[in-house]
Amino acid sequence: MCAKASLKKIHQEIQNCTKCPLHKTRKNAVPGEGPSDADLMFVGEAPGAEEDKTGRPFVGRSGQLLIDLLNGIGLDRDDVFITSILKSRPPNNRTPHKDEVEACISYLERQIAVINPRIIVLLGGVAISNMIGPWKLSEAHGRFYEAEGRTYFMTYHPAAALRFPKYRDIMSEDFQKLKDELDF
Repeated sequence: MCAKASLKKIHQEIQNCTKCPLHKTRKNAVPGEGPSDADLMFVGEAPGAEEDKTGRPFVGRSGQLLIDLLNGIGLDRDDVFITSILKSRPPNNRTPHKDEVEACISYLERQIAVINPRIIVLLGGVAISNMIGPWKLSEAHGRFYEAEGRTYFMTYHPAAALRFPKYRDIMSEDFQKLKDELDF
């Protein structure tokens, strides 16, 4: 099965998922979107209200900031694959519970296997801790990490930069490091 068809199959499974209670409160599951052969994959925490309404990842204010950061290094949203640890919105945008992550993480692992990105960009502490283990974000941001044949890059979540403007400059610097690594 080709990568595009494999991703479509995974996304259909996510749309119909009932593995955790979040399926009862969501309007739309949010599998993720982007090219099935993307060099860069961005992984956030979980869908928010706008994402739940549309079924698309990073479409609210955090998404606009992510697009601005991508544009700042010469990329468009359509160049990358964007998804989250959770595929359904937690009530009131609370932090995901361990059982919810455990129910959802296999979908993300399968997406990674199909897309086989060169670099997986982990946006924020939830993505970092669930993909590579506990790190202090203030020390982890702007760093690359190799594990199990994958290259990860860690930075703040765009929502943090919206709440605390000092993180926006830090994220811009981190994205420059990412651009340098991509060599384009």
